[in-house]
Amino acid sequence: MNSQELLKNLEATPMLPHYTLASLDITSLYTNILVKETRAILANILQQRLIHPNTQQELLKWYDIITKQNYFAHKEQIVVQHDGLAMGAPSSGLIAEIFLQHMEHSHLPHLTNKHKIINYCRYVDDILLIFDSNHSNIQEILNDFNSLHPKLQFTAETEKDHTLNFLDISIHRTPTSIKTAIFRKPTFTDTIIPFTSNHPAHHKYATVKFLYNRLENYNLQQEYLQELNVIHNILHNNSFPFGPHKHKPPTHNPAKQVVPHPKQKWASFTYVGRETSYITNIFRRTELKISFQSTNTLDNLLTHKHHTQDRFSLSGVYKLICPDCNKMYVGQTGRKFSARYKEHKIAFHNNSNTSSIAKHLIQEAHSFGPMSNVMQIVHCHRKGAHLNTIERFHTHTEFAANNHLNDPQTIFPNAIFSTLIKAKQP
Repeated sequence: MNSQELLKNLEATPMLPHYTLASLDITSLYTNILVKETRAILANILQQRLIHPNTQQELLKWYDIITKQNYFAHKEQIVVQHDGLAMGAPSSGLIAEIFLQHMEHSHLPHLTNKHKIINYCRYVDDILLIFDSNHSNIQEILNDFNSLHPKLQFTAETEKDHTLNFLDISIHRTPTSIKTAIFRKPTFTDTIIPFTSNHPAHHKYATVKFLYNRLENYNLQQEYLQELNVIHNILHNNSFPFGPHKHKPPTHNPAKQVVPHPKQKWASFTYVGRETSYITNIFRRTELKISFQSTNTLDNLLTHKHHTQDRFSLSGVYKLICPDCNKMYVGQTGRKFSARYKEHKIAFHNNSNTSSIAKHLIQEAHSFGPMSNVMQIVHCHRKGAHLNTIERFHTHTEFAANNHLNDPQTIFPNAIFSTLIKAKQP
């Protein structure tokens, strides 16, 4: 149940003065889910729903494969988690939901009747309760929930001044009704992706769209203008342009008919700025879907990488510069850069035509400089298609500037490269 479903649920809940708001939180949910027990629950569900035996076996086989791939790296060691679900795995939420729904179907009717629970809503491991305080109290409810299963432990919080914060909603109880407002934690900052940052435009405006959609769909009353001012402050502090906002009452559209589409093809681009947008616009009217990625990830920022200090001992794309005329030869190697430099230098001393840079130096009577001066490392990478593309792009760049020493017969027109080069020009 998400926030909007919760609001609809609360609107339909009758309130009396002796009703109390409370929330329960499951401690370390994923790591406390028993894998074998959940497998038995899943197998029972498949049998009850008369799923074909072959399909049952296939699903259970996939379940076993997923739950056994339960390992992670810690301090350069591979650690195996013997029970529980992996944190961050896409499958963990679904498997945990199977286990929790089984527990709810088995025990919730009894608990609801015993403690006069008026309303029960759960989102993953967060539970909202409205119960009759004339018949029970939160400590008795907590004790019963903690006795449901040895691996499930709950913590509880009750309303203060008739108010309880749950998810991103602040719920205020009156004697006869419930009022809601948007809740932000005390640690909240107004930082979102700044308008001036180097991100795809639709990534930056996604947060803005979310803020306005929440404003219109959360059925705010007196708090509407207050929340609108908060949004304007957030946009202003992050350099977003904005104007007057027109109130749009939430619409309840009928469910759309799901039309099956053919399997879509996706291509991922590393976003480097407006150049990437120019390129991806080429595919706008095609069936190819575009996503963006960044090399500036938390993993790259926080994980210590063991790199050798001598970059000439690596492999990848390089440029060799003529020290007399500054023209460039672009090449790649799967061996050490230093080894490739020596091969070009030997070709120069032997008066050989096997090297384009050596051929140029010999014909023009130019000198062959030391490696640290004339060899520029462009990109370090192993041999493959990725390295081929980088080499072709830099060759194309020097060719467009009439500054290349590569064989012209190996350079072909490329619309994407030309777009990139044009976008970089002032």
